Amino acid sequence: MTLGLLFGLLVLAAACMALRRRRLGRTLYALAALLFLGVGCGLVPAWMLDDLQASYGAKPAHVWGQRNAIVVLGAGTDKIAATGRIEPGLTSYARIVEAATLQRACRATGADCKIILNGGDSAHSGVSAAEVYRQALLALGLAGEDVLIEPCGTTTWQHARFSSDVLQHFAADHVVLISSGVHLRRSQLYFAHFGIDATQVRAEYLCAHKSLLPSPHNFTVTDEALHEYLDIARYHLRLATGDIEPPRARPAIQVSTRNAAAARGGTAPGS
Repeated sequence: MTLGLLFGLLVLAAACMALRRRRLGRTLYALAALLFLGVGCGLVPAWMLDDLQASYGAKPAHVWGQRNAIVVLGAGTDKIAATGRIEPGLTSYARIVEAATLQRACRATGADCKIILNGGDSAHSGVSAAEVYRQALLALGLAGEDVLIEPCGTTTWQHARFSSDVLQHFAADHVVLISSGVHLRRSQLYFAHFGIDATQVRAEYLCAHKSLLPSPHNFTVTDEALHEYLDIARYHLRLATGDIEPPRARPAIQVSTRNAAAARGGTAPGS
């Protein structure tokens, strides 16, 4: 995405030079160079990532209710060529470990605590991501009855919509939402749209690498952040134009006042 923008600027600059609009062409060349260095050397992605995920850096304390749900958003799967085995995607492992850690802390209080895994078969491998994650959690020693799956959704919007049905059936009084730090702001928007008031907990935390020389890593994380900003803007635009249904008037799943205090301190708008 970022490289495409850079390429577009260079093409426009070359076209301006060919049309003898040299001043505009030089300006566009300079802008492309500044963007390349700003992104590649880490300044631009550091600012973008900090704005998206800094508020999720510290993990919140939990006062568990009687019925608790830990919702884990999917991050894809990978097929191992040598064995044909389907395994959790690279960024999925941090979410799986975070869910297992929280579930054990919750069960230690004697409360009922379920993990709800989201993820359809977007890779067309024949098995849903949610089921792959479930097997990983069972291998870590969690009881099968404590791990539920939502194997149909393939986008964050669908995860929120389908999870709201599962949560209402379970009647959770404390909901935890786990995803990557960079993804939580958009996830919170979508889940709140479907009436889910959840405590956000980040798993992995993306960081830019500031350096004198441009780094491919910085272009990758810039694309991740830009994707989030665009889909957040897309959500608000579609909501304003009536292209999606309005948010539910009252949260269908509400965190109790005691838990909330402890936690403080149709058409898919995006994937």
